[in-house]
Amino acid sequence: MTIQSVSQIGSVLRNAVVFNFKNSPEVMMNANSLLTQVEKLFDLLESRKVDYVLAGGVALLTYVEGRNTQDIDLIMALSSLEQMPEFKFESQDMYFARGKFGELQIDVLLTRNPLFEKVARNYSAEKNFLDRKIRCVTIDGLLLLKLFALPSLYRQGSFERVGIYENDIATLIHAFNPDMKPLLAELSNHLNETDMAEARDILTEIEGRIRRFRKAGG
Repeated sequence: MTIQSVSQIGSVLRNAVVFNFKNSPEVMMNANSLLTQVEKLFDLLESRKVDYVLAGGVALLTYVEGRNTQDIDLIMALSSLEQMPEFKFESQDMYFARGKFGELQIDVLLTRNPLFEKVARNYSAEKNFLDRKIRCVTIDGLLLLKLFALPSLYRQGSFERVGIYENDIATLIHAFNPDMKPLLAELSNHLNETDMAEARDILTEIEGRIRRFRKAGG
């Protein structure tokens, strides 16, 4: 299912919580409230005219099917974040903030990071949902964000997230065949030489996997 309405965002988050058996019984019991909380979140963002861009797994699901996610990722400036005192943050640093809106997990990518700001400005587009318009990261923007994150995730030993991000990249490239050369040129402005080499190696491996898949499928 690709997401076409805010209510579907709530359903995706609820299902991800319910079928993740690592979650506590209390969290699972509150899963149904996510449907109304998602509606409330986007109502508040709209009524307060908060500048934001939808990113992460939810944005990806507006383009392709099959992604599972338990949180909502937003790109925002710090000034926009301050318009949402309902966000209760558990952690925050220069470029990221993580917290809750009710039972919703919210991850914020702050535009203090030059790449996040560039993606919000140049790699986003307004998408028509059934019930409202939401500015979302484009396919190219999603690829930039995920390739940017991967070298750091490898250093952290975050095997599960590495697998998810690499699969997201492979899914987008397989479905849309984007021109990666300008994206790599943009990415080189935001990664050091070592991380850029790592990102290129990761992409080469993913593209090889896609070629083998297409060849096997005839």
